[in-house]
Amino acid sequence: MITVIRPGTLTTVQDLGRFGYQAWGMPASVAMDFYAAKAANILVGNSTKAAVLEMTEEGGSYRFEEETLVAVTGALATITVNGISQAPWSSFLISPGGMLHIGMATKGYRMYLALQGGVDVPVVMGSRSTYLTARLGGLEGRSLQAGDILLIGKNSKARRHPISAPADLPLPLENPWRLFVTAGSQEDWFSTKDKKAFYNSVYTLDHELPRMSYRLRGPLLTSTQQELISEPTGLGAVEVPTSGKLFIVLPDHGTSRGFAKIAYIIHAHFYKLAQAVPGDKITFKLIDVDTAAELYRTQEAALHRLKEDLDSNSL
Repeated sequence: MITVIRPGTLTTVQDLGRFGYQAWGMPASVAMDFYAAKAANILVGNSTKAAVLEMTEEGGSYRFEEETLVAVTGALATITVNGISQAPWSSFLISPGGMLHIGMATKGYRMYLALQGGVDVPVVMGSRSTYLTARLGGLEGRSLQAGDILLIGKNSKARRHPISAPADLPLPLENPWRLFVTAGSQEDWFSTKDKKAFYNSVYTLDHELPRMSYRLRGPLLTSTQQELISEPTGLGAVEVPTSGKLFIVLPDHGTSRGFAKIAYIIHAHFYKLAQAVPGDKITFKLIDVDTAAELYRTQEAALHRLKEDLDSNSL
């Protein structure tokens, strides 16, 4: 059992998402940095699908009532247990009565806390993820508050010991961020001039509607078509409404929208969007689908190697 002493800026329970309900308007609500979330779970011996705490900007303070192996990944931040420093991207034991403190992110934006056994909250539509807009999933469908009690699951079967992840496991944190994209479904609605502006300009992450969308500040774009019948919209879509301002779709987005999509951020680079801080600069580079798939397979292979090495006790 864990008691939330101070929850940080925005801390929610998240996992790899609820799928199969998008046709009825229910978003997947996957963890923003799903690579970091998977890595944290592997470090403590969980399934990669186990629920974790996603902490935005500031981690907070938590008291543990039982000995627990935990891991913190994602953004870099000061981490202490009973005042003793712990390394990010590592797993460590917290003794009964121990106090975990995770400070402000010093590089990146979102931290992930995995507990051996996973965060035990009710499963809603196949997932424990929090969908804030509908107040569904997670802990009462909301972000954590001081005084909340979290239960720890008993589902972990893999044996683990405290360890730091290999140095090449964390993905690079940048600013400006170079985001690889594939062509959007309405990419041909934009003039050569506008597409050149999109790929050659530096944009600024201007504002986040939490876990729903990012608004960008930069050159305005204009599609040749003024209206679009609403159609399914996927994670990472770069949308251009009639205002010409760009938006990027995040995990809690509406599942169908009526905005032209000039591009899609590839899955292997979505972690960059999760870790970018409002005010950071971003650029876009067009790649083909095969290259995007290969980059994602490379990331998954790194996580698979980590699991195999920990399972065989070679790390």
